[in-house]
Amino acid sequence: QVQLVESGGGLVQPGGSLRLSCLTSTSVFYNNVMQWYRRAPGKQREFLASITRNSNTNYAPSIEGRFTISRDNAKNTVFLEMNKLKPEDTAVYYCSARSFSAGTQYWGQGIQVTVSS
Repeated sequence: QVQLVESGGGLVQPGGSLRLSCLTSTSVFYNNVMQWYRRAPGKQREFLASITRNSNTNYAPSIEGRFTISRDNAKNTVFLEMNKLKPEDTAVYYCSARSFSAGTQYWGQGIQVTVSS
């Protein structure tokens, strides 16, 4: 069973920062593209960023320059560093492991991020 465990969410004031983490197994971490998505209230799930095992990254235009995806290969963990947070960043954030060759995509449970004063 594939497990993706997110952590690091919570309540933050506008302009603040948070770092989300996603821990998974070694095989999942190395055989998949690791991604972050979010779903804001009343909206569809939105792709945010991805990182390959070679640390090639890709970002959605809506968050580029404010969010940074990275990985720690020693800890099988992918991060999403979020800066200059806005109220519209309030959402449930999901970690995903995707294999384009196998046609599979696994999801974490999601973690709430609330940006509010």
